Amino acid sequence: MHTPSTTTLAWILLIVAGLLEIVWAIALKQSDGFSRLWPSVLGLATAAISFALLTLALKDLPAGTAYAVWVGIGALGVAAVGILALGESASPARLGCLLLILIGVVGLKFVEN
Repeated sequence: MHTPSTTTLAWILLIVAGLLEIVWAIALKQSDGFSRLWPSVLGLATAAISFALLTLALKDLPAGTAYAVWVGIGALGVAAVGILALGESASPARLGCLLLILIGVVGLKFVEN
């Protein structure tokens, strides 16, 4: 049964899963194609935890909403790390597209049944 407390916990798990997606994506970037041990281990371990938390969140949240929010948090976070720490482009067009992702992720929270 979906109670307000289980739904709140599901959202917390989903947010943590999305934040871990940022960690594993950046770690895998730093692993240089799995040629560096510790970034590879970190990337694979955090990916497994992120998937597990997403799976738990899916027990109480709609699949489409949960997956879109999980991917959105990851995409926004990885793009932010890329811009702030890896010297990737922060062009107005790129920032505008990222803003659209943010609007979609926040919007899904508000229209969730």
